Amino acid sequence: MAYLAPIHRPSSVRHALKLRFLDPHEECLIVAKANRIEVYAQNADGLLLSYSQAIYGKINMLQKFQPDDSPTEHLFVGTDRYMYFVVSWDANTQQLRTEKSFVDQTDSTARDSLAQDRCLLDPAHKFIALQLYDGIVTFVPIAGKGKRKGDPDAGTLGEPVQARISSLFIRSSAFLYPRDESREAPKLAFLFEDNRQKACLSIRCLDYAAGGSGDAGNADLEEIIISRDDLELGASHVIPVPAPAFGLLILGETSIIYLDDTSGHEVTHSLEEAAIFVAWERVDGQRWLLADEYGRLYFCMLILAKESVEKESVVKGFKIDMIGRIPRASVLVYLDTGYVFIGSHQGDSQVIRIKEEGSEVVQTISNIAPILDFSIMDMGSRGDESQTNEYSSGQARIVTGSGAFQDGSLRSVRSGVGMEEHGLLGNLDHITELFSLRSAVSSEHVDLLVVSFVGETRIFQFSAEGEVEEQAEYMGLCLSESTILTVNLPYYRLLQVTGTFVSIIDSENGMVVANWSPLEGKSITAASANPEYLVLSVGGIEAIILDLTKDLQITSRRAFESEGQIACIHIPEFTSSFCIAGFWQGATVAILKIDSLETIQKVIVSDDAVSVPRSILVTHIIAQHPPILLVAMANGEVITFSLNPADLNLSAKKVVILGTQQANFKLLPRDDGLSSVFATCEHPSLIYGSEGRIVYSAVTAEKASCICQFDSEAYPGAIAIATAEDLKIAVVDAERTTHVQTLPVHETVRRVAYSSNLKAFGLGTIRRTLRASFEVVQSHFKLADEVLFKELDTYQLDEDELVESVIRADLREDSGALVERFVVGTAYLDDSKENSTRGRIIVFAVTGERILRVITELPVKGACRALGAVEGNIVAALVKTVTPPNNVCPTQANQAHQVVIYTLSANALRKVASYRTSTAPIDLAVNGKVIAIADLMKSVSIVEYQRGEAGLPDKLTETARHFQTAWATAVAQVEENTYLESEAEGNLMILHRNTNGVTDDDKRRLEVTSEIRLGEMVNRIRTFNVPTSANAVVIPKAFLATVEGSIYLFALLPPSTQSLLINLQTALAPLLPSPGNIPFLPYRAFSNQVRQADEPFRFVDGELVERFLDLEEGVAEEVVKGLQGGGNWDVEGVRSVVERLRRLR
Repeated sequence: MAYLAPIHRPSSVRHALKLRFLDPHEECLIVAKANRIEVYAQNADGLLLSYSQAIYGKINMLQKFQPDDSPTEHLFVGTDRYMYFVVSWDANTQQLRTEKSFVDQTDSTARDSLAQDRCLLDPAHKFIALQLYDGIVTFVPIAGKGKRKGDPDAGTLGEPVQARISSLFIRSSAFLYPRDESREAPKLAFLFEDNRQKACLSIRCLDYAAGGSGDAGNADLEEIIISRDDLELGASHVIPVPAPAFGLLILGETSIIYLDDTSGHEVTHSLEEAAIFVAWERVDGQRWLLADEYGRLYFCMLILAKESVEKESVVKGFKIDMIGRIPRASVLVYLDTGYVFIGSHQGDSQVIRIKEEGSEVVQTISNIAPILDFSIMDMGSRGDESQTNEYSSGQARIVTGSGAFQDGSLRSVRSGVGMEEHGLLGNLDHITELFSLRSAVSSEHVDLLVVSFVGETRIFQFSAEGEVEEQAEYMGLCLSESTILTVNLPYYRLLQVTGTFVSIIDSENGMVVANWSPLEGKSITAASANPEYLVLSVGGIEAIILDLTKDLQITSRRAFESEGQIACIHIPEFTSSFCIAGFWQGATVAILKIDSLETIQKVIVSDDAVSVPRSILVTHIIAQHPPILLVAMANGEVITFSLNPADLNLSAKKVVILGTQQANFKLLPRDDGLSSVFATCEHPSLIYGSEGRIVYSAVTAEKASCICQFDSEAYPGAIAIATAEDLKIAVVDAERTTHVQTLPVHETVRRVAYSSNLKAFGLGTIRRTLRASFEVVQSHFKLADEVLFKELDTYQLDEDELVESVIRADLREDSGALVERFVVGTAYLDDSKENSTRGRIIVFAVTGERILRVITELPVKGACRALGAVEGNIVAALVKTVTPPNNVCPTQANQAHQVVIYTLSANALRKVASYRTSTAPIDLAVNGKVIAIADLMKSVSIVEYQRGEAGLPDKLTETARHFQTAWATAVAQVEENTYLESEAEGNLMILHRNTNGVTDDDKRRLEVTSEIRLGEMVNRIRTFNVPTSANAVVIPKAFLATVEGSIYLFALLPPSTQSLLINLQTALAPLLPSPGNIPFLPYRAFSNQVRQADEPFRFVDGELVERFLDLEEGVAEEVVKGLQGGGNWDVEGVRSVVERLRRLR
């Protein structure tokens, strides 16, 4: 059984529109990203996300319309599974409300449209037209004002009705603007390609007859007003022109044509430079924005003239200007007053402002789609460090090859709490503690940073401009000892605690107001203070309470000889009635009265008696929730309790593993009166409240030994963070987000390989340029630094040679030693010559100067689609086409596709074994001697590499195969004899080989043990291994990257949680419908052209299961009662499991 959850949601934008959706008087922008709808409000800085909602289906069309009885516009949404629905905004619940939903009932024998599905709105608001299948247009009538009782309300959608047309491959289509809505029938313009591949235009009138009671009605498009077959071959779009000109524009590669649909009047404007237009947007009745394939944005304006008062305006010509360069646009939306939203699939989306001299970028919205390849840099530990903490995706650093051509880039993606460094205070090592102080008590900001070392303390003062000056002395603070605690007190006083004394200092004159020291021979080992009391641990055995309002008068003291030594001690900021101590023995924590230090309650916090509480903190983390007690154990566990303020009882114990070492807590107050907690350990984490739960999220700081809040005037909201080598000033995000660092390459980064030893990436790129209106493509292999994200060296491939695959491999040389190399596989575009070289395999070394050096290259008679390494040898997947003789039909060409083993000998590659695949091998997964081969059409086969003995040659032997047809895109081995396969229609399958089968055929057969429809095409699967605890809820195994910019975490389910999670998904599915009332189980069911399942098979959707945390208490109880099998679970137990799942990502 398997588990899947997103760690980076889709970022590709293909559809967007502007409408009055949230408010009748204010427009917003709605963007579709794969299966998500996002609503943005516009402000001076660009766009602000107001709402986001997942849809059970990939969105492939958006349209707006407004019923007469609605103050706001409604949104029409269509998905790739032919589910269509209308939603509006419910201002009371602040959620989407489904107004109507229906499923297209077209005959399953109809052929899917070869072009993009389209949704067109009649300018007269009478119809919505859907183009889903070749030769069929589906019309959805919009009801007008009825005259009879029982007629539908004006503006509501009727039942769909179909009309057939002879045009099949439609490039573009549009409703034309009517000159008289009451008299003219709706007209549609179709730009299509005929069977001779000529661009043609037809304008058809819609003849619609409404049906009777409950009938759908009839529609036909037989009447053709205009038919043209003399358009230029590159014609791509038709644009309807509103009043006063009317008619339409036809966009071609070398010209733009205006055509009057009534008179046939035509105006042609030749472009100065050829362009392939990909998107357009209307500004007003005379002006449009046009975007082309190469990222150029144009402004197109019609020049009108009026021959007389009675006649309509006539188009006399065009004015076309290039505004500037933008990412390759999928959609353009004109917002207002010169602001334009550019939605992009293969580059960052942007908001730009058009000015007289061009345009400027107002906002950039990051997009990592399409992810062509990616590499896992590390899983939270570097070098030989071990990791045994509970896994979180925030520990993983993923580098993707994203975008295409001029928008291509290398992206470092990490999910976690971001930390932006603002300053560095030299090389200060061995820092033990940090504190911040205000030199002026009346100031809202701190300006003093107190840095404690072993045996000394140093003070740095920051000016309002950020200048730093070290103070040799300050207000009588002792700098010759290590400081345990220092803090500002009320009434212009400072508190300092060292190992030998406690002082209260007047911060105005530096005079010592009060002083206290422990008995001779004893030292202070721990301290905690609030404005009233100071709690000390003296000698590790005795606890002492000093009254800060009475000049350090002893309030109470107690020796804990029987309990064992005090490991940590804490007094809350919000109350002075109790304090808490953790003890070395018995893994115990005690709540003590302040006035007497009597034990109110003692709790054994861990079953591991050897584990010791090392840091304790009590604070308000969750709104409208009791205080939370956090206990950091020496073994890396963090244990939390809910603390009842009335009786100080502890409840709701939860355990989280942050690392292998103890965490130290520091409080970070927030503006809402709550606090976050920064935990420093080998994986620094921020602990904060969100949606009524405690969230643990990794911080993007690799190392941190101690921190303190440093909200200074120069660095508002900052923290000071010390590592083993230095001290930094940084700003930490309030919660977890996805952080993307970009290296613009301006070429398609087709392949990415990472070397941790070289601290560098090997990139296979493709550059596209225009030379005299001709497209020139050139490939490179680049070496890029992992830290600075900059290019180090480049190797240019031959003309018409494309990079196909890149790996980092340990290859065996003649000496028998393994050496690290980059291996590149290529393909030539020109394969017309018989037996010509079709590609190369090139082996690179990286010199000490970080320069690429070619070790050897091997011409091959096939495109090298994929590479791998097995036992020091190279595995290459070759797609080889053998050209047939002249007297043989080209369709009968023999496809000699192979997987070949090459060994490196005397700096040359020598073929030692091969295996012929069914069709084209497109991906390889190597584990030991076992090679999994993803075949273009024939799913997955497993072969084993066997070295020759006694003079026999090496060989590749097929050991297993998946015998079903599947158009595979990627494969990975996730467990012994278990493989994860993705296929082109967006499905995932787990294939398992039963080595204990009864017959040999049983042993050779790969059986499907789990399957689910992801809805996005996966380009790459990368596996990883992280140790997991014995009670882990899932076992993470791989990351998946998709065309839409999503990154998913894949995991296997251990037996302990299989029944629970499968049954929980089944129970939640009917309770959590999607907008449009789309059911969950069919949405995630396996679906391709061959087979349609009813529900996902032994696969858990993490996003759905996590929504259990959003259920009301009563509903959650009913869900848990309805769980069948899987043991005795209560609501809190299930919630704890689901919370652990959420922390994974």
